[in-house]
Amino acid sequence: MSPGAPARPASVAILSTYPPTQCGLATFSAALYAHLAPLSSRLGVVRVVDAPEGRPGPEVVGHLVNGSARSAARAVDLLDSYDAVLVQHEYGIYGGPDGSDVLEVLGALTVPVVSVLHTVLEEPSVRQRHILLRLLEISAVVVTMTQTARDRLLSRYGADPARVVVIPHGAADTGRAVRSAGSSERPLVLTWGLLGPGKGIEWAVDAVAGLRDLDVRYLVAGKTHPKVLERDGESYRDGLRARVRERGVTGHVEFDDSYLDLESLARLVRSADVVLLPYDSVDQVTSGVLIEAVAAGRPVVSTAFPHATELLSDGPGLVVPQRDAAALEAALRRVLTEPGLAAAMSASAVRKAPELLWGAVAQRYQSVADTLVAAAVAAA
Repeated sequence: MSPGAPARPASVAILSTYPPTQCGLATFSAALYAHLAPLSSRLGVVRVVDAPEGRPGPEVVGHLVNGSARSAARAVDLLDSYDAVLVQHEYGIYGGPDGSDVLEVLGALTVPVVSVLHTVLEEPSVRQRHILLRLLEISAVVVTMTQTARDRLLSRYGADPARVVVIPHGAADTGRAVRSAGSSERPLVLTWGLLGPGKGIEWAVDAVAGLRDLDVRYLVAGKTHPKVLERDGESYRDGLRARVRERGVTGHVEFDDSYLDLESLARLVRSADVVLLPYDSVDQVTSGVLIEAVAAGRPVVSTAFPHATELLSDGPGLVVPQRDAAALEAALRRVLTEPGLAAAMSASAVRKAPELLWGAVAQRYQSVADTLVAAAVAAA
């Protein structure tokens, strides 16, 4: 890509789910929009939905309705009216098997496409591999949020290293606070985010059962994922509550499924002694919750999914195997009782925070768009 920059900032369209949809991509896109708005000459969202609906706000310039050819054609026209398109990609949010319908939309665009990959599977299905390979062909630039994901793209999918850049997930600047040593409050261990199978909360409950002597309070904050709720109701949460009773930790484990606005969630995260990510996945290369925890300066205990292994390896957290309650218990006990450990982890997290904040992340996305536009102008 040319090092030059256009005379004006590039206009940018975001193709993604978007609030009021409740999912990680929607939350990500809303934060990215808010921080790109002061940087771009024009910014709009084409929101991915499953059925026609009204626009939730002026930033949403149109909808891509899954399964609608007419909507797809309209989305192409809208996206092509911008200088560059940021595509948030996750299998399953677009129409067609594994979200394959997005390829037709992107393939019809004439402006540069920047594909932001929220998942890079180590062992994809044949169809998933085809989709990602086609995305690599269509995209002028591909963004991964971790070096692990970039390395995987290069080694397993043959991506061009010159067209793959790493930009962190992004976190809100909520400030950082360290609970004082010797606080009389019960130690707070916090897990938050949309709830569903694979989050590993059952292993966390078992770990807390071994920490009764520390009078730990374990709070699981977040609603059940809408798609899980639609498919299974509250069966996962109900199963966790039954497990809490069976393990005899009803006084130590709490579930809060109330809605928390950003300010309330920020206060809650800052109040935690430890953020716990007990996820089952061994394939997760991106975690917004992990980024938010580190940016808030909180010590983290996590299972060894790729993003956690990469981000926590030099100090902000402890990483343990998946589905291992004893390992989770031992790590939590260390953070809560070992002199100086929590403070050192917090200090390490604080050092990482500036590069993870949304303001810095948005500037990097705008720079990518500006450089692509400058290169196109130079080549014309």
